[in-house]
Amino acid sequence: MPKPEPVDPPGVPARRAALRLLDAVLRQGLPLEAAIGRATAGIERSDDRALAHAIAAEVLRRLPDLDALIDSATKTRLPDDAKARFALRIALVQALSLGTPPHAAISTVLPLVDGGPRKLVHGVFGTLMRGGDQLPEQPTLPDPVAIRWHAAWGDDGIEAAERAMAAPPPLDLTLADPATTDAMAETLGGVSLLPGHVRLPSAHVPELPGFEEGSWWVQDIAASLPARLLGKGPGSVLDLCAAPGGKTMQLASAGWSVTAIDSSESRLARLHENLERTHLTATVITADLLLWSPPAPVDAVLLDAPCSATGIFRRHPDVLHRVRPSQITELAALQAKLLARAADWVRPGGTLVFATCSLEPAEGEAQLTKFLAARPDYSIVPVAQDELPAGIVPTPGGWVRTLPGMIDPGGNDGFFIARLRRQG
Repeated sequence: MPKPEPVDPPGVPARRAALRLLDAVLRQGLPLEAAIGRATAGIERSDDRALAHAIAAEVLRRLPDLDALIDSATKTRLPDDAKARFALRIALVQALSLGTPPHAAISTVLPLVDGGPRKLVHGVFGTLMRGGDQLPEQPTLPDPVAIRWHAAWGDDGIEAAERAMAAPPPLDLTLADPATTDAMAETLGGVSLLPGHVRLPSAHVPELPGFEEGSWWVQDIAASLPARLLGKGPGSVLDLCAAPGGKTMQLASAGWSVTAIDSSESRLARLHENLERTHLTATVITADLLLWSPPAPVDAVLLDAPCSATGIFRRHPDVLHRVRPSQITELAALQAKLLARAADWVRPGGTLVFATCSLEPAEGEAQLTKFLAARPDYSIVPVAQDELPAGIVPTPGGWVRTLPGMIDPGGNDGFFIARLRRQG
């Protein structure tokens, strides 16, 4: 008669799921959010699933510093993919960053190395706890990222990025009706950085006033800028790579006739849900933009292009570890193709906004330079200071580059945004 499968003690399944999440990101190169479903399969409690995600995300946020601690307490360096190193990362981040009592942090990870070096894991953890070792106040960027960003943004850029990782990002809301800004800020207990925006500390979104009524949606202040730069309708606009729909809702609420296109049916399902909740309308199309074309030119196109997403590292620290220079090069090539196609869909005299949530110049400044050289029928429409929140300043060239920490307090995501006009 076969032996029954061993059952993990309480607390261990969440840590085992965190281990699977880290393996998916660090060894398989998958996005954290894409791996969460499979990694937490079989875990019934939502709080355990949330704990697994929180542990994995904090390990990714603190990875260089965790590994430095581990290496300081081992005579021979553990391989990067050793299960003992993964287990120690999970135990240490709980004890030193998430407030888990040390005895619970270690007891819930030792089962992860059954059949492996349990004594080593227990010994290294105990040594670091007895020595009073701590993580630095600000997380350290991985070396490859720090080298790239230092070349682009200098010492101040690195300092701002590391400071941004040290605190939970706030909750930014875009309002369906900007006229309600003051009232919604008071109701929600937040502050406003621009008309139609409210910033709150982190909160449980469905419980906030106005959620059920569709009065607002979650959207980082920097992510709201591309659609803001198109102003108010009426007019016809294509929202390309539209899911999950924040920019579509912005444009629809501003009076535009919106056609939203994305290649992902699952992400478009969220867009449909968001439109239903907010009582806004748009034509939604599932299509590959390299194959699809509109029936006629439109007044405006918003292309928030696929990119490395390194600008949203505060909320998605996995991008710091899984995005490689070769991927940035490939994505930049795709952006150039999409930008070239989108440019043909704008009527003469119309507007094209190009944006990426990236801190890589190859996906922003360099992309714009190449586009303008190839398309003399386009010119930059400079962004004015009064179109932006305090702290974010238009570049001398007239486009927008948001860097971590420009908005204080609370910070902002990293974006590149250019507004262009096709000559009539």
